[in-house]
Amino acid sequence: MHLSHRPRIRLRALVSAVCAAVLGAGLIAVADTAMADPPTKPRPTAGSKVVGYFTEWGTYDRKYYVKNVETSGSAAKLTHINYAFGNVTGGKCAMGDSYAATERTYTAAESVDGVADTWDQPLRGTFNQLRELKKKHPGLKVLYSFGGWTWSTGFGEAARNPAAFAQSCYDLVENSKWADVFDGIDIDWEYPNACGATCDTSGRDAFKNLMSAVRAKFGSGNLVTAAITADATSGGKIDAADYAGAAQYVDWYNPMTYDFFGAWDATGPTAPHSPLNSYSGIPKAEFHTSATIAKLKGLGIPSSKLLLGVGFYGRGWTGVTQAGPGGTATGAAPGTYEAGIEDYKVLKTKCPATGTVGGTAYAKCGSEWWSYDTPATIGTKMAYKNQQDLGGTFFWELSGDTANGELIKAIN
Repeated sequence: MHLSHRPRIRLRALVSAVCAAVLGAGLIAVADTAMADPPTKPRPTAGSKVVGYFTEWGTYDRKYYVKNVETSGSAAKLTHINYAFGNVTGGKCAMGDSYAATERTYTAAESVDGVADTWDQPLRGTFNQLRELKKKHPGLKVLYSFGGWTWSTGFGEAARNPAAFAQSCYDLVENSKWADVFDGIDIDWEYPNACGATCDTSGRDAFKNLMSAVRAKFGSGNLVTAAITADATSGGKIDAADYAGAAQYVDWYNPMTYDFFGAWDATGPTAPHSPLNSYSGIPKAEFHTSATIAKLKGLGIPSSKLLLGVGFYGRGWTGVTQAGPGGTATGAAPGTYEAGIEDYKVLKTKCPATGTVGGTAYAKCGSEWWSYDTPATIGTKMAYKNQQDLGGTFFWELSGDTANGELIKAIN
């Protein structure tokens, strides 16, 4: 089971090392005045947040630039962008791919403002492009996200000295060369006191202690958020860490309610990777969004601090004969960048949805079976989000949408 921001294959990975990716009320009581942002950085009201991940490596083989966030119409619909990912190594926050982030020279055609970078300007790369985007959209906030599937291995060491970790993150995010670009930090630890790409044994309090240190360092004037597991099973990943106790330190959580099922189980059974609800025959009872939200709310985490997670991609198998879910397979379906995964923008024409199950869509084309969200199923999820009074929506990730932003329009 993954429930994570999964890695995507990309050209620059060989240069910059393996990039991360694909991620009771009493316990969390906190004075509103202590957690409120100052007037310079107002937060949207509960329910209105729309947070999209922008991947550092997407500017390579995907050729998805910050300019695409603008031309797709997505920038006008976003409240926040999470820039993914910074590394966590040696117990500290570190730059992931400095070339992509701060050095790459953008042409006039590639640039948000239509002006080519010069070799001697103080800041280039994606950071500068984000700065240009914020000039066009002054209300848009950007958070620097650290960790992810691959780069979460450093959090165990970070948890041994949370104050030093927080200081390193603050020094990097608030670097004078790009401090204006970022409005806070997002922690994507996959997973505290549990297993992801590796197994962490930091203890149940490690996540709470880490988030406490991050909040103390970044203060109330910066946003502090975290992507967290969606595993609501008894004794599962949510139970492994004190997410309720840590909630007082975050502005909101992003529960990763996708990747419940996928072709890492090569022979199936086929199942939608991001079901909203349970359904007859679901391979694991608690593996759906509504179970995740119910569990987190049951711990006392306020609904306004929980965002609904949506994937802008599908998961697929091949060697499938059964049209509906629950069929057997022979392996992962081919994908553009990685087997078993494909962007929505490709699947909508390559393998159009043929049915829905558990509040999300599935498709059977030839021997391939895919599941993914469509504008219609996102509409269903937004109705659920409103009914549950959640703080908003987040999604992984921007490049999976169509050039005219079909999915983000459905969120709005």
